[in-house]
Amino acid sequence: MTRITVTVDGQRFVDDVEPRTLLVSYLRENLGKVGTVVGCDTSNCGACTVHLDGRSVKSCNVLAVQADGHEVTTIEGISTAGGLHPMQQAFHECHALQCGYCTPGMIMQAIDILTDNPDPSEEEIRAGLEGNLCRCTGYHNIVKAVAQCAAAGKGGE
Repeated sequence: MTRITVTVDGQRFVDDVEPRTLLVSYLRENLGKVGTVVGCDTSNCGACTVHLDGRSVKSCNVLAVQADGHEVTTIEGISTAGGLHPMQQAFHECHALQCGYCTPGMIMQAIDILTDNPDPSEEEIRAGLEGNLCRCTGYHNIVKAVAQCAAAGKGGE
């Protein structure tokens, strides 16, 4: 077992974990952060995307021990004062989901896109979402939601 100290959604945790424990498993099984979903376990789908020190990562491709001393933000940690994050609100308003399975990772990746480029073109949004797969929507409303959030100037908050 290896002892890690990690801040998740603003709360500090100290835990003993197996060195081979994936970050997604630690978040879900140890901390109950089940909004971070397991989609493929191969880093192909992006459903498990979280922010590690403010940058999006696929948590099925990161070991929990690699997060030691770092800050992780999950989909549960992005809302403010009990309200939706602007990106969550845009996804809701633009109907940017169907089954919802990819949505947490898609939202986390979309926030990262707007952190890097607050005014992306449709092509830049699509390129930024490339590593996150949706099997239901065809992406049109997802791209629309990211663009709406960018236009409001609130995406990377």
